[in-house]
Amino acid sequence: MSTITVGEAIARTLEAYAVTAVYGVISIHNLPIADALGRRDRIRFVPARGEAGSVTMADAHTRVGSIGVALTSTGAGAGNAVGAMLEAMNAGTPLLHITGQVEKDYLDRDAGFIHETRDQMGFLSACSKSAYRVCTPEQAVPLLHRALQDALTAPCGPVSLEIPIDIQAAKIDWVETAPVQGRPNPVLTDYQLDQLADKLQTARRPVLWVGGGALGAETEVRRLADLGVAVLSTTHGRGILPDSHPRSLRAFHNAESVEALLADCDLMLVAGSRLRSNETRTYSLTLPRPLLQIDLNPAAHQRNYRIDDFYCGDCRDTLRRLADRLEGRWQADPTFDAAIATAVQSAEEALRTQVGAYAQLSDAVHKHLPADGLFVRDITVSGSTWGSRLLPAEKPLGNIHSLAGAIGLGLSMGIGCAVAQPKKKVVTLVGDGGLALGLGELATMAQENLDMVLLVMNDGGYGVMRGIQNKYFEGRQYFNELHTPDFQTLAQSMALPHWKVTHADQFDAVLAQAVQLDGPALVEVDMHSVGELKFSGPPQKKLY
Repeated sequence: MSTITVGEAIARTLEAYAVTAVYGVISIHNLPIADALGRRDRIRFVPARGEAGSVTMADAHTRVGSIGVALTSTGAGAGNAVGAMLEAMNAGTPLLHITGQVEKDYLDRDAGFIHETRDQMGFLSACSKSAYRVCTPEQAVPLLHRALQDALTAPCGPVSLEIPIDIQAAKIDWVETAPVQGRPNPVLTDYQLDQLADKLQTARRPVLWVGGGALGAETEVRRLADLGVAVLSTTHGRGILPDSHPRSLRAFHNAESVEALLADCDLMLVAGSRLRSNETRTYSLTLPRPLLQIDLNPAAHQRNYRIDDFYCGDCRDTLRRLADRLEGRWQADPTFDAAIATAVQSAEEALRTQVGAYAQLSDAVHKHLPADGLFVRDITVSGSTWGSRLLPAEKPLGNIHSLAGAIGLGLSMGIGCAVAQPKKKVVTLVGDGGLALGLGELATMAQENLDMVLLVMNDGGYGVMRGIQNKYFEGRQYFNELHTPDFQTLAQSMALPHWKVTHADQFDAVLAQAVQLDGPALVEVDMHSVGELKFSGPPQKKLY
């Protein structure tokens, strides 16, 4: 038995969980952990320029790789991570946020100790699935196991672990303990499955709506689609069924042609989706009846829509057993396929007309990004139009984005994806307004020499807000014009290869060059020169 610091015990335990990267900002209140990571040199440490960026990187890392870990300081450092933790909560991302804390003797005393903040556990609990404070050195590793178990238990989410600095530096006897798993998901009974199958067998034009909770059920979803079920996807669930499948309605849930198709459908089964506001026109989109739902979280029942029948269970297991019951026993309306194809074609044509010249940019990304590449997008006009729906999706988790709807996460998400999948090319789409929130992470991208292209859509401000103000505020425009840096000079200052696109005809050649490079690069699109992209915010009921 050896005696080691708690900081080293934390590092060893993370290694046992096959953690490949820790993202963070080092501080006097987390150095024992950072020092152990550095000395052992078995886990990559990515020095983010801000705590929000570090958690967002860990979030994206988890989505496309193994569990992500973020390391922050206490007080303002931990507070800076709150917004990114809220995004991870929305996405159901199982990540670990380790934060420091002042010495035990000064905890909760309002003593004015450096980095001290009032009720840190309070705001960590508010933005985390759960939050724990280590109170003794011997408790650190057991609570780390508990935090990881919580994060990995569905419904998953980010978990915070707060460790006072003197505990991090304290010595303990090291006894290796095995990693723990998340608690098992609920499973439907055969009787419940028979009931669900009976309902499907009475339908002739059923639709399966798949969300992030159906990730991992690609084979099962395809089996149902092959039988004749139409599949409509959330943006997070895109690629669960490839867009190229003839029964894929893609993510065209707000297209007029798809809405008309839904009106003629006689059943909808929702699998692993919250039916978010921006994908249901603030819950006013009429969904087919009966409306059935599969979710492993019992609290999802009746959350946003009146559900006719709810099944609390794992999507993959449930859809597999459902397909077993339907194969050879059920057939769809023979005219359904033609209706699906017409609806999808009309939806795509309408979207291409809306985005205009930028359809060529979508086509260029699709053409030059390798099939196994990753597309990451911030909340921006381009991301919410061609980036979310027009750009084809043939595999799950190939189009990564914010689910909470916050701007400014794109660059950090791209970094997390590139670190988690170093053999895959990453193209990251951001707007100039959103990029400004985490501009410092451009240095992280350059320093880590990541194989990613940053695609900056520069319209000199908040294009989404311009569209909303134009539609709902009689065209009055306030506070959406922003001074932006010279992105070409900025890229040059960081030794990044860079291009500036001023005409749509340049998209294909520039994307080809940028994607073929090994390492980081920046492409700026001058939207004032290229032309207008029409967008008035997410579909919603008129509020103003």
